[in-house]
Amino acid sequence: MDTTSIKNLFKLKSVAIEPKQEQLPKVEIDSSEESPEESRKRTYHESGYRDSSRTSGNHSTLSICLDAVYSKFQNEEKEMVEKQQKLKESYINEQKNKETEIKALTVSQETKEEQLKSKNSEVEIHQNQIEALKAEIIDLPRNPEKYNVKATRGASAKFWIGSILLLPISLYLFTFYVSTSYSAFFKNFDAKSTVIQSVFDAQAFSKAWNEGLIEGAFVTLIPFVFLGLGFLIHMFGENKSRANHIKLGLLFIVTFIFDAILAYEIEARLYELNKTFNSPEFDLQIALTKNQFWGIIFAGFIVYIIWGLVFDFVMKEHREKDKIRSEQEIRQKNVLSLLEKINVLKKDIEEILASIGTTKELTIKTRGRIEELQNIIDGVIIPTKDYKLYASEYVQGWITFIGEKIAVSKTEKQTMIDSCIETYNANLENVGANSDNQNLVYLSSL
Repeated sequence: MDTTSIKNLFKLKSVAIEPKQEQLPKVEIDSSEESPEESRKRTYHESGYRDSSRTSGNHSTLSICLDAVYSKFQNEEKEMVEKQQKLKESYINEQKNKETEIKALTVSQETKEEQLKSKNSEVEIHQNQIEALKAEIIDLPRNPEKYNVKATRGASAKFWIGSILLLPISLYLFTFYVSTSYSAFFKNFDAKSTVIQSVFDAQAFSKAWNEGLIEGAFVTLIPFVFLGLGFLIHMFGENKSRANHIKLGLLFIVTFIFDAILAYEIEARLYELNKTFNSPEFDLQIALTKNQFWGIIFAGFIVYIIWGLVFDFVMKEHREKDKIRSEQEIRQKNVLSLLEKINVLKKDIEEILASIGTTKELTIKTRGRIEELQNIIDGVIIPTKDYKLYASEYVQGWITFIGEKIAVSKTEKQTMIDSCIETYNANLENVGANSDNQNLVYLSSL
């Protein structure tokens, strides 16, 4: 019943009842026909009427009486076990749901912690693998057989030594064949020239280019023919087969014949320069008896063989070195791959840690809510909507006495009623049963 209804009710009662009118006899009501709720309402109404008669309807006293009414209502609600159970049923169900949620959160957290442990273990394994691979990269050149790499230990040092030796030998062959080819085909000999001067000319390269393009190109390119033949010796020697052995033998023969031709041409020109009328014509038989003929051949052919052998050795060492480098590159790629995996795992770990933190926070909040629900279940739930109903009955009884029994003017009587209504509303506010929250449940922990 709202404030306006109460005012209107007691305005009518104050007008309809004369102060001097004698009290009508009470009508007996058959309690067997009343419901428990109606009986309880009547009791509160009668209590309000009786208490008002004892205090002459004083609104200040009404405030104290309403506090007592609230305590009485609270005790009554406490004794209503079935009603309390019904009121607490929703909280009990919520608590059960929260406990189930706690179990799910606990399982989820344990699962995430296992995942975290597994991820950290994987990171540690990958880091150990990286350290092992780095150690292998360093140790491979020293102990290739330890890692099942078919390469000669120390290949790198041998490779550089062979390369250093190959450079001056190549320069020698270039100088030798430029000079001998120029002397054999283009140089004009004189009687004053020694054998050494006839074979080796320090200015052969420039003289050949001065004499013409063909001469210059010939003496410049002919050394590369011999270097190419040396390269073919290495290539044929890589594959051990009968055909390659035959090819290899033919290359040596061709090279020897070419060197013999150069030596023959130079020796023939020197012979023609120094022969007399009694000297026979120069031929191969005479050339074979000349020391300088064989000197020219071996100065070119033997060094050419040495160059071919050194070149073959360098290439083999390079191949051995490439095996080691290839294995090192494979391991380096594995290191990079493992580092990428570690980065992915670390991101997963960060996400798992964040998820565990969120789960822990949610668990703490849920446990807090369970404690709140337990306090509600252990306490007494006061249905404020019901209290407002019975408190209004009490106040009606209070105001009824004022309207019926207080012999004052109409204006003063209305003032008393208004004061009582204000006291009633203040009490509702204090206990949390104001008109804006009719369904509010007020909790009183015992």
